Amino acid sequence: MASFDEEIRMDEEENLREVAYIRERLPQEVKPHFSDDDILYFIDAIVDYYYTSGILESQDDEIDIDMEQVAEAITAQAKKDGQGTFDPAEVVFLAEADLDFQEESIA
Repeated sequence: MASFDEEIRMDEEENLREVAYIRERLPQEVKPHFSDDDILYFIDAIVDYYYTSGILESQDDEIDIDMEQVAEAITAQAKKDGQGTFDPAEVVFLAEADLDFQEESIA
């Protein structure tokens, strides 16, 4: 069983892998619009959105996620949280890459 400190370290390492994965998949013209801290914020915002939207409560084998809706919701949350103003059309790339990372991590 891992200690609390080890779990925190493993979570930080996982976050760094996910940030690198997402950054690698963003279109070249979009990459400069997001810092690593922005990406980390959106990773957490996406998880929060999935929990609060009820998507994770679906009993279906396959869930259809409207990535534009996700991007709209999390950019609105970022503005509300004082994280800045982001273009949902760019954030959708980040949300799609996050989902790809999660799917690859499960496989």
